[in-house]
Amino acid sequence: MTAKKILIVGGGTAGWMTALIMARAWLKQGFEIRLIESPEVGIIGVGEGSTPALKQFFDKLGIAESEWMPECNATYKSGIRFDHWSTKPNCETYFHPFASSLDPHTLPLFMRNAHARVRGLDVYAHPDRFFLTAKLAEKNLAPKAHYNFPFEALYGYHFDAVLLGQFLKKKAIAMGVGFSQGHVQDVLLDEVGDITAVVTKDGEHLAADFFVDCTGFRSLLLRDKLKTPFKSFRNNLFNDAAVAMPTEIGAEIPSCTISTALKNGWAWKIPLTNRYGNGYVYSSDFCSADDAEFELRERLGLLDADIPVRHLKMVVGQVTQHWNRNCLAVGLSQGFIEPLEATALFLVQQTAAIFTELYERGNFTAQERDTFNARITGYFEGTRDYIVTHYKTSTRNDTEYWRANIKDQTDVSDTMKILYEAWMSGKDMQQEVTRLAIENYYAAPSWVCLLAGMGIFPSEKRLRKATEADITFSLGQLDDFLTRSALNFDDHRQYLEQKL
Repeated sequence: MTAKKILIVGGGTAGWMTALIMARAWLKQGFEIRLIESPEVGIIGVGEGSTPALKQFFDKLGIAESEWMPECNATYKSGIRFDHWSTKPNCETYFHPFASSLDPHTLPLFMRNAHARVRGLDVYAHPDRFFLTAKLAEKNLAPKAHYNFPFEALYGYHFDAVLLGQFLKKKAIAMGVGFSQGHVQDVLLDEVGDITAVVTKDGEHLAADFFVDCTGFRSLLLRDKLKTPFKSFRNNLFNDAAVAMPTEIGAEIPSCTISTALKNGWAWKIPLTNRYGNGYVYSSDFCSADDAEFELRERLGLLDADIPVRHLKMVVGQVTQHWNRNCLAVGLSQGFIEPLEATALFLVQQTAAIFTELYERGNFTAQERDTFNARITGYFEGTRDYIVTHYKTSTRNDTEYWRANIKDQTDVSDTMKILYEAWMSGKDMQQEVTRLAIENYYAAPSWVCLLAGMGIFPSEKRLRKATEADITFSLGQLDDFLTRSALNFDDHRQYLEQKL
């Protein structure tokens, strides 16, 4: 095998995360991995949440939380709370929990009750009372158990995206990744259409065997030069813009993201150690940038405050080939799904890791390219389906935006149609998710939490009274079990200040 020369064009979190994943795999094999970053292009740096997969990334690199979290003003995340997405009684809010090793004791109770209620039995089936991580978020606890409590909670993080990119850059350069600054203004192709080099504004030619496009929505290599088609998701994901601004944080630091449905989209609230990150994701078809900023400021009580905001545009969808010729797109250059479930870094991580695995398995040729593209396309479509379901199951109809979202229930994927039909007919969702082979994207408990949390059940008039035989456990005992379990976790701020 001949060692390859790989050039990553563009930095930010996507570029430096990709550099670290490739460096860990290939630097010892003699590969040259280099990243060029433009001093003229700013980093979007708004995405400030992750899934639990980010912990796996740091663990594989041997980077301790005590090293990176303080540098990035990071906090822990036990899940996401969704407020005002549903108008159904007792379903105005629900929590999408991350898993824990305590779940085998409580998850079966939730799944049993949820399936029983959808079949018409009047039993309690709202997800919030069934999961340890929901209890931790409710009490602002860090999801880090005491040593004497033999159960772990999975968790993600909240962080300053700009600071995280800077930290990853520092680690990648220390590992041996080459780095240079330069604004790429041209991409050169050979006679068969492969990329041979990029040319900077200063006239420098940077040649390589393989190129990684991390140039953001511009997608200079994959879309602009290689003319790789793009498939938009605008038909059922309307949001294409956002406005963001920081606010002060008080003594308590929540351990969850809060997503609140607004008139023309939804607002995020993300706790860092030094501030809240706030933003409003909306559709420009229904709302102007000025109106979105006014609504966000009004919501935060900051109409007259001199706090600057950032306005952003989003391109929602994915390229038809994430790996085309000798170029891989990672991050916004490959596609974007609105940040409702904080999946942006997860998709970056999966793209870089799966590419590294399959490129090597194919002896560093294009042998595994079709397999790779199919897998990454599946991750994007699986994530899209889960996010679209939030909109299609909403019962809000107070604005044109929400009426348009729920108007066409046929404009969804076949997978969504099958899952929704399975739910409404009372089928076993675990069996359906397994049969559809979509568990790598969102597992059955996540689907059931969403549907139950939004109150997608028969109307209360159609429910039949539960008999003594139907009630297999005590809700009071469940509450007591989770409340006592939560005593083994510390206050979030206290843990961050004393343990990191």
